[in-house]
Amino acid sequence: MKTEALIGALTADAAANKPRRLTGAFWTAVAVGTLCAAAAFALTIGPRSDVLTAVGSVRYVFKFVVTIALAIGAAAFLRRLTRPAATSGAGALALWAAPILLALGVGVELMVIPSAEWPARVIGYNALLCMAMIPLLAALPLGALLWALRGAAPASPAAMGAIAGVLAAAIAATFYAAHCRDDSPLFVAVWYPIGVAIVTTAGAALGARLLRW
Repeated sequence: MKTEALIGALTADAAANKPRRLTGAFWTAVAVGTLCAAAAFALTIGPRSDVLTAVGSVRYVFKFVVTIALAIGAAAFLRRLTRPAATSGAGALALWAAPILLALGVGVELMVIPSAEWPARVIGYNALLCMAMIPLLAALPLGALLWALRGAAPASPAAMGAIAGVLAAAIAATFYAAHCRDDSPLFVAVWYPIGVAIVTTAGAALGARLLRW
């Protein structure tokens, strides 16, 4: 085999294996980031003391439905962006599942709760803790994801970083939900998105620097 042919074959093989390696790195980062968030959660705030009773509440369980739906949607979208020449397109639709579910939950809450109670449900008891802990718990997952995505060569590094931020925040919010005593969808709809937005903004800024090629 001629040298040129050998080089061409090696280059083609590397190009073919890159998506596979990137996929492995991506899911490893998701797993490692989730474990890191779990450890940070356990070492800091931990689950609420009445968690065994709380799991019998629809509102409590619904928080996890929303955060896990957001995590799944963000992971699907981010995985799509790691593919060569991929565009957002239909992948972005996966991110709409969580907002739609949350909107439905808010609608039901507004129907079953007297309007006089709405402000108290929105304000809750731990708004500041919510806004602080979601970004803090998301820090390590976001770092792991950005490290895994370094070789992705995205069309928009900032956009990829932002979606990585959404995924990291969703992982963090899932753990935080186990501690949060504010179970109303009204509280979740106001304060959780603020925490997610903080991490998303950080992911976009870091992605623009670390993922560019």
